[in-house]
Amino acid sequence: MTTISRKSTLPALVLTGLVAATAPALVSSAPAAEASAPAVAPLRTDRPLVIGHRGAAGYRPEHTLASYELAARMGADFIEPDLVSTKDHVLVTRHENEISGTTDVAEHPEFADRKTTKTVDGKAVTGWFTEDFTLAELRTLRATERLPGVRQENTIYNGRYQVPTFDEVLRLRDRLSHELHRTIGVYPETKHPTYFRSIGLDLETPMVAAVRRAHLDREQAPIFIQSFELTNLLELREKQHVRAPLVFLTSAKGQPYDLTAKGDPRTYADLLTAGSLKDLSKVINGIGPDKNQVIPRQADGTLGTPTSLVADAHAVGLKVHPYTFRNENQFMPVEFRNGTSPNDYGKAINEQVRFLRTGIDGLFTDNADTGVVARQEFLDTK
Repeated sequence: MTTISRKSTLPALVLTGLVAATAPALVSSAPAAEASAPAVAPLRTDRPLVIGHRGAAGYRPEHTLASYELAARMGADFIEPDLVSTKDHVLVTRHENEISGTTDVAEHPEFADRKTTKTVDGKAVTGWFTEDFTLAELRTLRATERLPGVRQENTIYNGRYQVPTFDEVLRLRDRLSHELHRTIGVYPETKHPTYFRSIGLDLETPMVAAVRRAHLDREQAPIFIQSFELTNLLELREKQHVRAPLVFLTSAKGQPYDLTAKGDPRTYADLLTAGSLKDLSKVINGIGPDKNQVIPRQADGTLGTPTSLVADAHAVGLKVHPYTFRNENQFMPVEFRNGTSPNDYGKAINEQVRFLRTGIDGLFTDNADTGVVARQEFLDTK
């Protein structure tokens, strides 16, 4: 079998009108709209969504404006920022509040004394944390590739991009929608909401304010607000009266930390039963399961038989957007791998088509261009 390396796929990016590697070009404001500018096409709802997971994380350091922009230009319908808070209560986009793996903070001697150990969601974590930095201080850091051993090519962009604010991502979404003449959606995730609320930096209040400033707090707006915890989704719907769609993220193991903190024994599996989904549908609009909850893997690492999850969710009106589809062999079922190198690309299109055939309404992918091709192949063979 021929081994397909990552490098062999990169020329496909030329089709996207590659984002310039320099940060200033990515954050520059768009020219004033001409009266005759083409209209922005509405988001298509007649096909599965391609969600740019942390942007185009397969090609750029994740959660940077460069990554989000590239995902949109590759054809993603949504870009996905993870939200954490700074010391001065500004929402920024990082996969975790601990930032040693995604920024060059360890190279800044002026912040050496900020390294500490904290308990986040019941686990001890050592490093540097966004809540110990003001936004101005974070602006002195630069993003780095989180998986340098897997995505060595991405390391050439280390040090080139700042940590963005959520407001900047929302402005980028609006600009790209006008430039590309199609609606680009945004899919923010509140990270560790119970933890942030415990230290007086709740994520819900500033997020809702930003969403409303961007005129996205509507039932049909191009936004999904997601969380691995239920309490803050209830807070958003029932106390903050958010009308935008809400998505409950689930894991193949464990339970939401907010339930752990309350002594509630329910697991993610318990919350995905048909009866529980019916109750949840009164508050949320969709679920974001681990892809293994849609099609589990067998003991030999191959895909098994699809579960009833998609059908159960659809029966109560919930959308299903599983995560995360990645191109590298190590993240794929055995039958879709090419060769033996864990970092070479496997048959990612084939894998995604297999999942699309289960009836899912969209998918999170680190490689938006792959998702676009897989979706088209799926639609062509329906």
